[in-house]
Amino acid sequence: MSVRSDFRSDTLTRPSAAMREAMARADVGDDVLDGDPTVRALEEYAADWVGKAGALFVPSGTMANQIALGAWTRPGEELVVERGAHIVNFEGGAAGYLHGLQCVTLAGAKGALQADEVRAALRPENIHLPDTGLICVEQTHMASGGRVISLEALSRVAEVAREAGVPVHMDGARLANAVVASGISASEFGAQADSVSVCLSKGLGAPVGSIIAGDEAFLVRARVLRKRLGGWMRQAGIIAAAGLMALRENVERLAEDHHLAREVAACCHAHEGLWAPSDDVETNLVMVRVEHPRFDAATLVAALAAEGVKVMPLGPDVLRFVTHLDLSGADLETLAAALARILGEPTTC
Repeated sequence: MSVRSDFRSDTLTRPSAAMREAMARADVGDDVLDGDPTVRALEEYAADWVGKAGALFVPSGTMANQIALGAWTRPGEELVVERGAHIVNFEGGAAGYLHGLQCVTLAGAKGALQADEVRAALRPENIHLPDTGLICVEQTHMASGGRVISLEALSRVAEVAREAGVPVHMDGARLANAVVASGISASEFGAQADSVSVCLSKGLGAPVGSIIAGDEAFLVRARVLRKRLGGWMRQAGIIAAAGLMALRENVERLAEDHHLAREVAACCHAHEGLWAPSDDVETNLVMVRVEHPRFDAATLVAALAAEGVKVMPLGPDVLRFVTHLDLSGADLETLAAALARILGEPTTC
């Protein structure tokens, strides 16, 4: 059966007809030589949105994060980060490979670094020890199920960092989801970090691209890293136009994804052997624990795919569902019918 409903990731979003039109009409230039007017417009809008002096447009979230790591640190230093963070688990070991960093990973409380543990992890000045070069936080926190890290928790970590003179980078790939779920502005969250990355190609619906933002001194270093990593593009206004439209028009609609995610959780949780309380869902990610006598995560993924539903395994007993703008109530019905057929139980949602 061909796949009808794809819950694997919000990176699956496709540009709307209006977004394609905006891309086709974009005013462009050579961003490397003379500057691209649409890229500049996106960078200015994004910088204002996260409350920073400026921003750079780059091809991917991984590049945005790695630019921050390289701009803030020197080889041989340490990075303090939550152990489930994207930067240490899903970026190909780039912190060590590209920048010569070693990572101190801390157990977070639902993804949130604890200020006291961060303070304890900071290295004293000693020739035998590496210097602490950077602290990283993630908003929202993917591995904990799209949790919104509270402003209070971020502020406490930021205070520890300021006292120690260590910069903070926020991997804000899904920062817009946190803004919608919490009612707290992107600039308030952004004020808790010295640099912020934002992905435009997840729930916001642009086909490609991310932003890395900070103060001007940071951006001077960041531009060098973008050049070294090959992230400075030419007539990039064509894709920047999509990112600009995504930030301007697609943030508030993320509430629809969050509502659908809670419905997905309720649908799964209603089945014996699947654990996903809807009250645990804060944004657009649903982590479903599989405790079924006949299925583990891998076999349930295969069974769902045969029924026209794609979902991602996240370990031997966890499935990850991600809602996005290309999914609707009809996809929830498809999922419900598939689970009923697979598990031999009545449709429950």
